[in-house]
Amino acid sequence: MDDVDSEVAQWRFSASNAVVNAPSTSIRSALHAVMANLDENDERPVALLGFGDPSVFPSFRTTPVAEDAIVSALRSAKFNCYAPAAGIPTARCAIAEYLSGDLPYKLSPDDVFLTSGCTQAIEIVVSVLSQPGANILLPRPGFSLYEEQCASSGLDGRHFNLVPDREWEIDLDMVEALADDNTVAMVVINPCNPCGNVLSYQHLSKVAETAKKLGIMLIADEVYDHLTFGKNPFVRMGAFGQTVPVLTLGSLSKRWLVPGWRLGWIAATDPNGILKNTKIIKCIERRLSMSTVSATFVQGAVPEILKNTKDDFFKKTIETLRKLADLCYTKLQEIDCIECPHKPEGSMFVMVKLDISYLDDIQDDFEFCCKLVKEESVVILPGVAVGMKNWLRITFAIESSTLDDALDRLKSFCKRHQKQTI
Repeated sequence: MDDVDSEVAQWRFSASNAVVNAPSTSIRSALHAVMANLDENDERPVALLGFGDPSVFPSFRTTPVAEDAIVSALRSAKFNCYAPAAGIPTARCAIAEYLSGDLPYKLSPDDVFLTSGCTQAIEIVVSVLSQPGANILLPRPGFSLYEEQCASSGLDGRHFNLVPDREWEIDLDMVEALADDNTVAMVVINPCNPCGNVLSYQHLSKVAETAKKLGIMLIADEVYDHLTFGKNPFVRMGAFGQTVPVLTLGSLSKRWLVPGWRLGWIAATDPNGILKNTKIIKCIERRLSMSTVSATFVQGAVPEILKNTKDDFFKKTIETLRKLADLCYTKLQEIDCIECPHKPEGSMFVMVKLDISYLDDIQDDFEFCCKLVKEESVVILPGVAVGMKNWLRITFAIESSTLDDALDRLKSFCKRHQKQTI
């Protein structure tokens, strides 16, 4: 029998250039590369200060209300079917009511679209906005999934700075300088992953006015909604929906501590109907009809989860995060080569600056993290994965004793690698 290859003049398929050439410095790929350096002979437990999933720790278990709602939905046998592309009506209604509690107007169920986690929400929104020549404004530091989705969708991502000396506020002058006639949207992550800051009402108002001036929509990533424990309360970007159209992205993942349940949403917080008139809503509906949906039984549990979760559960989570943030910030002050410009007040993270000049035989943040995990079994995310070279993103949403020990190991590592002339 002849070789099969000899029968084919040329294979006519190849991989997508957009996907092949997409950024490879994602959070997952960076953590995978860092963890490849773990010393298997180190008997100490690995301290995971690089991940955004606290649900693996006993102090961050979800409420029994949520667990019981899932069990009830499963046992009802009402949610074994396919769900509508935009989500089941009862879940959309419950989320609309939940979001409306923080807004000066009421959302309808038709304003809400369920997704498989906030990850799919980002994917849907980016794909809807993608067209030749268009660009979108992204925060730096930020969440790398936006860059990845933009690259694979052919949407140009342009980066504006978050200013550490101003509690990580958005550099609005830079936003205006970056925007042009092809700019379609701006992403605002609040509370912020990776910085741990919470934007004030006054600053969000300025953001809305800037977006209106530029004629662009806002994409409000609020997956860490209400996880705040500092001076600024959480304010939804949609509160300024009368000024500028806002697509709000959210999920159960962080506030209810269930990222594995993959229940997210896109909400049109746009009382003036601009997103409908420009057919953005129609595009979201069509895009969802071509995509997967979150598990129907999880959708079926949403009304009970949102209605019956007690404030005590939320308060406990906030108090736990506050204590851990205090511990993290205090111990970081003891490390000479690390500068923490702003005490975290929201989400589960803090960004710290790494002063390489203090260190011997370490060239940058990535090498720092690789050597740290090898020598101390402490996993930290290099800042390059979120757009900030020679910075580090530290997760403090772990067990208190583990955090305390991990920061001691970090301090020992830095002392061991400190230049003798310092």
